[in-house]
Amino acid sequence: MKWSQDADKAIKKVPFFVRKKVKIKVEAFAEQKGKTCVDLSDVKALKKQFLSKGGMEKEIKGYEVSACFGGSGCPNVAHSTTQLAKDIGKIIEKEDILSFLKENVKEDLKFHHEFRVVLSDCPNACSRPQIVDIGIIGSALPGISEQACSFCNACVDVCDEKAITLDEKAHETPVIDYQQCLMCAKCIKACPSGTIHEKENGFRVMLGGRLGRHPRLGMEVPGLFTHGQVLQIVKKALKFYKGNSKNGQRFSHLLSSVDQVAN
Repeated sequence: MKWSQDADKAIKKVPFFVRKKVKIKVEAFAEQKGKTCVDLSDVKALKKQFLSKGGMEKEIKGYEVSACFGGSGCPNVAHSTTQLAKDIGKIIEKEDILSFLKENVKEDLKFHHEFRVVLSDCPNACSRPQIVDIGIIGSALPGISEQACSFCNACVDVCDEKAITLDEKAHETPVIDYQQCLMCAKCIKACPSGTIHEKENGFRVMLGGRLGRHPRLGMEVPGLFTHGQVLQIVKKALKFYKGNSKNGQRFSHLLSSVDQVAN
């Protein structure tokens, strides 16, 4: 649906972590009125309805699982999180976080009470997985195959982290600094000879990120995890959260170490 310039300007003032959800609501609101273009009056009308007593609480479902746009053809995809997002959604839905929040939060529920999981298909992390309860990044670990290196320098040129060195006199193959490597798969895709290949793929996991008055980046759980291992971490995180959260305490405020969940 098209948006007028004023409406588009107004929606951009909505905090990014709920902007997508609000935009969908505004478009549905405009469609109900038979409109094909959202204007400022639609945004203001829904805002008034949303800010009325209990208006926000009606929109809260207790959790949110969202992903980046990698599945729409993004060239930067390292490892797809599409199916993982669906499976995590099923797990969280069974936990009935909304009922848990209604029982434990004394005030009206707000969006910041929701348990959030965000997934990204590559380390560019456009969906901002570092600042939510559980952040997941699809990753591909590069390795060196038996294919002869052509020393074309493509891997060195494409690596933004400067994690690859290529010295024909000192080494017959590229040398990868895994301390610097972000597992973005750029070098794998760029290598024309197949010398650098995908050794392993999986997911990086971060726990306990948040925005707000005291922001914190999520703490990364060491390692590269399989689909099944990520689901187990999610289950442990939810168990820890529901077992320790009182009156709406955020997961990130409860978590002081990833060992509380990961082990």
